[in-house]
Amino acid sequence: MNKLVKWAVKKSPWILHMNAGSCNGCDIEIVAALTPRFDVERFGVLLKGTPRHADVLVCTGPVTKQMKKRLQRIYDQMPEPKFVVAVGSCACSGGVFKGCYSCEGGIDKVIPVSAYIPGCPIRPEALMDGVVKLLSTLDEKKKEKKVKQTTPKEVAV
Repeated sequence: MNKLVKWAVKKSPWILHMNAGSCNGCDIEIVAALTPRFDVERFGVLLKGTPRHADVLVCTGPVTKQMKKRLQRIYDQMPEPKFVVAVGSCACSGGVFKGCYSCEGGIDKVIPVSAYIPGCPIRPEALMDGVVKLLSTLDEKKKEKKVKQTTPKEVAV
């Protein structure tokens, strides 16, 4: 945990929440995760209102036909590196709306998804755990890249 807290001090992930067409069950749980009871700010997580300042896009609900272009536009406006978390069964796979005439399916049908947090609705603890694991995984990948880059190449004699 100390390792994660030290990392969070270095990099503060800012999230943007987007409802792509859900029933709002997961949205209520996301708001609950942002309350002082769960205190996600201790991990450096802050909720932002614009995609231009967000590192992580947290999406709920299946992608409706009306939201498809908007979701793509918001994703395109985010700066690199950007990550997407699909929250809830509907965002992960389409959920109960899968096959509906007005739905495209899960979030991954439109934009690339970095992490999936299933549930209907999700628990605030699951959201926190998923975002923290995503960010710690990304930190480990950065370390692996540094190790690979600093390893001397074999020279044929």
